[in-house]
Amino acid sequence: MWRRIVSLIIKEMLAIWRDPKGRAVILVPPLLQLVIFAFAMTMEVRNLDIAVLNLDTGNRGREVEAGILGASPFDDVIRLQSVNQIREMIDGQRVIAVVHIGQDFTRRIEAGESADVQIILDGRKSNASQIVNSYLSSIISRVSAAAYAGHETPDVLRVRHWFNPNLEYTWFTLPGLVATITLLTTIIVTALSVARERELGTFDQLLVSPLRPLEIVVGKSAPGLIFGYLHGTFFILVAVFGFKIPFAGSLFALYGSMFFYLLAVIGIGLFISAISATQQQAILGAFVFASPAVLLSGFMSPVENMPDWMQLATQINPLRHFLVVAQGVFLKDLPLFEVARNTFPLVLIATITLPASAWLLRKKVS
Repeated sequence: MWRRIVSLIIKEMLAIWRDPKGRAVILVPPLLQLVIFAFAMTMEVRNLDIAVLNLDTGNRGREVEAGILGASPFDDVIRLQSVNQIREMIDGQRVIAVVHIGQDFTRRIEAGESADVQIILDGRKSNASQIVNSYLSSIISRVSAAAYAGHETPDVLRVRHWFNPNLEYTWFTLPGLVATITLLTTIIVTALSVARERELGTFDQLLVSPLRPLEIVVGKSAPGLIFGYLHGTFFILVAVFGFKIPFAGSLFALYGSMFFYLLAVIGIGLFISAISATQQQAILGAFVFASPAVLLSGFMSPVENMPDWMQLATQINPLRHFLVVAQGVFLKDLPLFEVARNTFPLVLIATITLPASAWLLRKKVS
C-alpha cells in the first residue's frame, strides 16, 4: 500500500513541477504577496501633508507648531494665513488635516485656564484620519502638559506596548503571512489535483488502478502538505532573518499546529477538487473560499469587531484559528495550552473535510 501511495505522491509532485502553470502557482503568488503585504499594504501613516493655522503669537502656539514640524509621519507642513484657506485645503485634498491654534492659546494656558486646539480632518480617509488625530492630540497634549507643570512634563502616564514596543507593522504582517500564504498555496495545489486528472482524461485510469479511494486521498494530499510546509518555512525564515522579527515561542508548537492546519485546508481543497470538472473551476472554487477566509480570519480586521453571528461563522475558518497560533508563537511565546486550544478546531475541521472528500471520490468510483 505505501509503495503505491509513494508512487502517487511522486507522480503528483512531478506533474505540478513540470507544468509551467503549476510552477507559477507555487512560486509567483507567495513572492508577490510578500512584497505587497510587507511593503505596500500597511496601516502605518507616513509621508502625509498637513496644514497649521497658528493665530497665536505666544510661545505655546509656536511649541505646538514645532512639535508638528518635527513629527516623523508628516512630510510637508503648510502654514496657513487665514481661516478661509482651511476649506480649500481639505476640499482639494491637499492635506489630510488642519490644526487651528486660536489667538488666545498661550494666554489661556499661562492663566491656568483650559485652552483648545481645533483639529479638522478629512473624513474621506477615515482610518488615516483617526491615526493622524491620535498623533496630533499626543503632540498637543505633551506641549500643554509641560506648560501647565512649569515646563516639566508630569511623569503620570507611561504607555508601553507589549510584544511590539515600537508598533512595527511588519511584526504583525509577516507572522500572519505564514498562515495566509500557506492557505492560498495549499488550497490551490490541492484543488487542482483531481480536477487536473479529470481534465486530462486520466481520472478514469486512476479509478481503475489498484489504488483505493483512501490511498488516492493520501496521495493527493501529500503535495499540498509538502508545499505548505515549504512555504511556511520560507516565510518564517524571511520574517526572522530578513525583517528581524523576534521569534519568542516554540518552533515545535508552531509546526505541530501547522500540520493540522494544513490537513484542514487540504480537506477543503480536495472537496473543491472532487466537485470540479476542470482546473478553471477548481481555481475559481479555491479563490471563492480563500478570499472570505482571509477577510474573516482577523488578519485584515479584528474578529471582535464583527457582528456576533459572523464571529460564530468564523469558527469554521481554519485560517482564523491558526492565525492566532502563528502570531502568538512569534511575538509572545503563546503557551502550549493556548496553542492546543486553537489547534483543536483545526482537528475537527480536518476530521470532517477529509472523510467528506474521500466519500466523494468513492462516489466517483461507484
